[in-house]
Amino acid sequence: MRTRLLPLLIVLMAAVLLALGFPLAVRVAAAEQQRVVIDRIDDTARFAALAQFVSEPVEGSDERRRILRTELRAYDSVYGIRAGVFYRDDRALAKAPSRWTLPAEGEGRDAFQEALLGRRSHDPAQVWPWQRGRLAVASPVVRDGDVVAVVVTDSPTGDMRSRTLRGWLLIALGEAVAMLVAVGAAFRLTGWVLLPVRTLDAATHDIASGRMRSRVVASGGPPELRRLARSFNEMADNVEDVLEQQRAFVADASHQLRNPLAALLLRIELLALELPEGNEEIASVRTEGKRLANVLDDLLDLALAEHAEADLRLTDIGALTGERVAAWRPLAEEQGVTLTLDGAPAVTGWADPIALSSALDAVIDNALKFTPEGEEVRVTAGTDGTGATVTVADRGPGLTEQEMERVGDRFWRSGRHQNIKGSGLGLSISRALLAAGGGTIGYAPHEPHGLLVTLTVPRDAPHDAQRV
Repeated sequence: MRTRLLPLLIVLMAAVLLALGFPLAVRVAAAEQQRVVIDRIDDTARFAALAQFVSEPVEGSDERRRILRTELRAYDSVYGIRAGVFYRDDRALAKAPSRWTLPAEGEGRDAFQEALLGRRSHDPAQVWPWQRGRLAVASPVVRDGDVVAVVVTDSPTGDMRSRTLRGWLLIALGEAVAMLVAVGAAFRLTGWVLLPVRTLDAATHDIASGRMRSRVVASGGPPELRRLARSFNEMADNVEDVLEQQRAFVADASHQLRNPLAALLLRIELLALELPEGNEEIASVRTEGKRLANVLDDLLDLALAEHAEADLRLTDIGALTGERVAAWRPLAEEQGVTLTLDGAPAVTGWADPIALSSALDAVIDNALKFTPEGEEVRVTAGTDGTGATVTVADRGPGLTEQEMERVGDRFWRSGRHQNIKGSGLGLSISRALLAAGGGTIGYAPHEPHGLLVTLTVPRDAPHDAQRV
């Protein structure tokens, strides 16, 4: 969620900064040019005042003309700005440099024409830093209410553009600093907002993995998320209470039924003494009684498996698998089945050794039950991405696609296997034992026939172990 929320906030903040920065940059350029234009208007007004009393060919005007020309040459020499006084017919009364002429078109001509109408130049077109244009400003020379000449200045814009560019760089620097501050604030804001979400996600993952006592500490974040965390804790408490009651009921029921069942089986044996040897009804009752006893034992094991906390350790999965295969090999040989160990000799993973041993026993026992004499059951230890795996492949009849969807459900057994000893709880117990430690159990067909059962435990340390 943070990877989606952060770009959105950053884009919005960047848009706000750009929306503020562009008008500010335009304003800086316009203010810089306005300052230059006002300065040129003052200069042209001063030259117009000097030229007001210079006329041609009025006698005695040579001294005033000389002063005007001297001022214009000094102005050009010091500032590098071309300036001149031009009659209405474009003849020059005085100008500097001497080779400069009034342009026939462009900004200079427009300013000249506007001044002939008795108006000073309005703001010329904006000159941007990437343009190399010149700035023309004109003022009329008025005598007796008539415009007799026009003072025109033609200024280079290099310094003005440089100052504008420096102003833009300062704006860009300010925007960059503001953006960095905004990004830092966005990181803090999203971290503050999403902290309860991350905590809630971790607690949900723990509960889904079987650690039912995991809870959320509602200590930060917005009030709505803190309230959600408290509601989640209440829900988790209620769910744990319901599951605890269910497990307690199953455990108590299976435990309480054992004594009456044992007494019933004892009475059956006493009755059998009064009946002829080999009575089929007595044999059938004995078989069903033992089957019921096995179901009660499996129910008690399942209740204990779902209730017990996993004692996770870094375990040598290969060595543990070898021990369980060696323990089951005599039974496999007795049934005429070849039990083979394969795979990497040293595979480590985080698991509860006792729980994993029990799950392996249940899966291997199940494989031996359904594998006919003369076939093979192969047990392979290895790795799969981030998990350590133990694969048990048998050569039994296997399962159909519809049966594969239900395998592992409590008390479920294929209709084709009802005559084989079992309660339908072995694989359910294995799943519960593995889930308590973050492991999984999966099923797949084993070609050309048989079932492939894969037990997986994580290779990375759980969060609790990392904190320790």
